[in-house]
Amino acid sequence: MAAALLLRGLRSAASRTRPAYPLPAYSTAPYVSPLLRRLYSSAAASAAASPSLGPGGALDPSRIRNVAVIAHVDHGKTTLMDRLLRQCGADIPHERAMDSISLERERGITIASKVTSVSWKENELNMVDTPGHADFGGEVERVVGMVEGAVLVVDAGEGPLAQTKFVLSKALKYGLRPILLLNKVDRPSVSEESCNEVESLVFDLFANLGATEEQLDFPVLYASAKEGWASLTFTKSPPDNAKDMSALLDSIVQHVPSPDADLEAPFQMLVSMMERDFYLGRILTGRVRSGLVRVGDKVHGLRSTDDGVQKIEDGKVVKLMKKKGTSMVTVDTAGAGDIISMAGLSTPAIGHTVSNSDILSALPTIELDPPTISMTFGVNDSPLAGRDGTHLTGAKIGNRLMAEAETNLAINVLPGPLSESYEVQGRGELQLGILIENMRREGFELSVSPPRVMYNTERGERLEPIEEVTVEVDEEHVGFVMETLTHRKGEVMDMGPVPGTAGRTRIFLTCPSRGLVGFKGIFSSFTRGTGFMHRAFQSYAKYRGQLGNVRKGVLVSVGKGLITSHALMSLEARGILFVSPGMEAYEGMIVGEHSRDSDLDINPVRTKELNNIRAAGKDENVRLSPPRLMSLEEAIGYVAADELIEVTPKVIRLRKKYLDATKRKMMKNKPMD
Repeated sequence: MAAALLLRGLRSAASRTRPAYPLPAYSTAPYVSPLLRRLYSSAAASAAASPSLGPGGALDPSRIRNVAVIAHVDHGKTTLMDRLLRQCGADIPHERAMDSISLERERGITIASKVTSVSWKENELNMVDTPGHADFGGEVERVVGMVEGAVLVVDAGEGPLAQTKFVLSKALKYGLRPILLLNKVDRPSVSEESCNEVESLVFDLFANLGATEEQLDFPVLYASAKEGWASLTFTKSPPDNAKDMSALLDSIVQHVPSPDADLEAPFQMLVSMMERDFYLGRILTGRVRSGLVRVGDKVHGLRSTDDGVQKIEDGKVVKLMKKKGTSMVTVDTAGAGDIISMAGLSTPAIGHTVSNSDILSALPTIELDPPTISMTFGVNDSPLAGRDGTHLTGAKIGNRLMAEAETNLAINVLPGPLSESYEVQGRGELQLGILIENMRREGFELSVSPPRVMYNTERGERLEPIEEVTVEVDEEHVGFVMETLTHRKGEVMDMGPVPGTAGRTRIFLTCPSRGLVGFKGIFSSFTRGTGFMHRAFQSYAKYRGQLGNVRKGVLVSVGKGLITSHALMSLEARGILFVSPGMEAYEGMIVGEHSRDSDLDINPVRTKELNNIRAAGKDENVRLSPPRLMSLEEAIGYVAADELIEVTPKVIRLRKKYLDATKRKMMKNKPMD
């Protein structure tokens, strides 16, 4: 008993002499804003001893490990992060705790990279959860420069897929030595032989991507993130005393090198992430490249330009913060090798350098892949504009897009072809669709053009973006996939049965990005949700020619008013309707898909004439088929070049670019330049 009291007293004395790290967010430390407290709800308790402190009160760099978790979509990254946090004593409020954005929780995908840290056996592990979808590749590119290692998560049943190759290529490019984690080994279809086969496929992938001999000598672990365990050897169910993530955490400490850091050098940090807070302003997150930084230090922001390094702002550090588990804690000092967040500067953005006032050299900026598609965002000018939204003007739309471009480097915003319009360039339909969905939830009304592929010209030859496509379907749907993608200029590279699954076929293709626009919706509908399709950008290649006929014509309204069941009853035979009785229509609005390849003008607001024999509302019982109501992603993939999407907080409508039928005919007959 006396020994226990003495030990408690020593711990208490040590905690009084230790710096403010890691104070919980709810302590008497300087004020933490409600936004940060909401995102990171409670203080994380460490499962092991706290890391050692180096000179100046900062963490000892030799005890720091910076590691990113990378994987293909749905291979288990975020679930793995949950188990690692729980293993290290963090309070997990719900499953997928790192998915803090509402759209991430709704769709089950990771959209933005997140950074957190945990303590394990006197080491500080800074963990980065990254998206797996290629459309959000910019999130991967801007954070892999912060870390020295990566955990490559691969589904033991599916093996490496298109986006596995994408995220792995980024890690190898920065010289990282990944740790291979074969996840979901507890599935019945997974065996030790299939795991060995997947490991061989991953090794071949490393070799094809130009990995060094050191990178090819990667450690392999087996895990079930859902069950919360990892093992150094293949097993379906480890012993009860080994059902945890200790093996993976120990491997990270053993195989990921500590950062090459100099605490005596002047302070420098490259901004890799940025968020806004109502009270603190800009919160800049990045890895400290050298030196120490303390609250109250004078710093300035620098950026590299064609004319050299430019100073953009002078200021001082108002607050230093660090994400610990699922909470945000305040610190007084941070040193080289650590990943921290700071407040106090209002101008620097992602890719800029924050340093001591006597440093005038900027750190190398982040290299990003170029965007492949663009869409035009403009003011909603339909007859029904202004009824649902609160942000209607071109200036507000422009300010919102510029703010998005600051936090997401994979998006470029340029002036559009018309006044109060903006060209937004991105990586894919999903990325821009997420941006549009966020804007409509914020109260914006806007009109959006269909996605256009961005071509390159090299030596007078037209080049277009080509994507790798992996399709997994039942055997009965193979013919449909082959025929449809052939019309879209797809070329089959390989195909074969899916290991461990009877009656399933996996097809590997290359296809132009323009040919894949709108294909996902058709694919999911035809396969009734049983098919899987993954795609990732491969390279720019020679233009493959005009696409085949990928869509029929549309039914266009020539009337204005409420849609009637009497009118729709006679129009059902013309095609598939997108509207139902009681909805409002206007001239030029698209109300359905024509059964033929040409557009057809119709009047969906026609009412039955009142006469002296029968009343206008009394007639035979009208039975209509349910309309096809499109989601935002389906609408983006559906609209043609002469059409627009009208986006409001409540509804999504399709319309012609020119509402007047006469003007549409004039523009159709106008000779192309």
